[in-house]
Amino acid sequence: MNLTYIYRTVRFLLVIGAVVLTLYLFYFLSTVTYPFLIGLIIAFMINPLVNFLEKKAKMPRVLSVLVTLVIIFALFAGLVTLLVAEIVSGAAYLAKVVPEHLDTLINYIEDYFTAQIIPLYNQLTSVFNKLDAGQKDTIIGNIQNVGTRVGTTIGTFIKNLFGNIPNILSWFPNAATVLIFSLLATFFISKDWYRLSAMGGRLLPEKAKRSGRTVFIDLKKALFGFIKAQVTLISITTVIILIGLLILRVDYAITIALATGIVDIIPYLGTGAVFVPWIIYAAIGGNTGLALGLGVLYMIVLVQRQIMEPKILSSNIGLDPLATLISLFVGFKLIGFLGLIVGPVTLVIISTLYRANVFHDVWAFIKGKET
Repeated sequence: MNLTYIYRTVRFLLVIGAVVLTLYLFYFLSTVTYPFLIGLIIAFMINPLVNFLEKKAKMPRVLSVLVTLVIIFALFAGLVTLLVAEIVSGAAYLAKVVPEHLDTLINYIEDYFTAQIIPLYNQLTSVFNKLDAGQKDTIIGNIQNVGTRVGTTIGTFIKNLFGNIPNILSWFPNAATVLIFSLLATFFISKDWYRLSAMGGRLLPEKAKRSGRTVFIDLKKALFGFIKAQVTLISITTVIILIGLLILRVDYAITIALATGIVDIIPYLGTGAVFVPWIIYAAIGGNTGLALGLGVLYMIVLVQRQIMEPKILSSNIGLDPLATLISLFVGFKLIGFLGLIVGPVTLVIISTLYRANVFHDVWAFIKGKET
């Protein structure tokens, strides 16, 4: 066999092994160091604001990091406070209107039961009484089997639900620990950002530094572009919902629009998590006009999201709209809802590595020198 092909095969296997080993090490290390990875990501995202305060406000680096973290924490606390206030206000509103709507629902169920279920029951009873003993026993046996399965399923669900309560409660101390370590890591990483960057640069060859710098710049642009795209999509959704609810004269239109816009972050489900139950409830409650109006509004929101998402994502992260659409679909099919985020991010990484000539360098290494 030609030695050139043997060498290329060996180098190809080396590349595959290095990639697999790197991914495995990254996965293993991320399971034990994820608070510090979270801190690194937060430090990376707040770095522009820290630099701004350091240069424009003439603050020391340590003080600018502290001020930035305080600002972010204050904004987060303010949003949580606003959310709690809205929940309290909404709960007070629901306490007044739910009994009335509950009476309407109960009356609807009673009327439906009287008009539909009882006549159907009488017809089934009449048919059942005409059957022979063997057929009756078979039907009763099947009904008992279904009841047993339903009871077993419900019992298993309740058992698992209560069995997971200790795990859920134990999650809170762990979450608090992760939060504290992440904030501390953010502070120290952001404070020594440029020193750590220079230290990392000294450990890399010059060619790797150039490629890494290109990858870093492109990923940074794509990351902030992705965040900007999501904020844009959520803002458009919120405005459309607000206009629709104002036209339908729904109470608390602004609060509902803001809450639904935030829910739109949830992949795939999005606004449907709010609109679908609301439409069903309005239809059952006899408010057909509101149900139809909400249905039309939901369809408008859904259509604009599907049309605008690939275009806005592609324009903000520098990808082709068709490629972005394909990445969304493939990501969803492979790993579900999370794939709607992972798909475009993976495409960004591949595109960035391609522009940095990483694939070209790997292919040149595999080919080696012609003999």
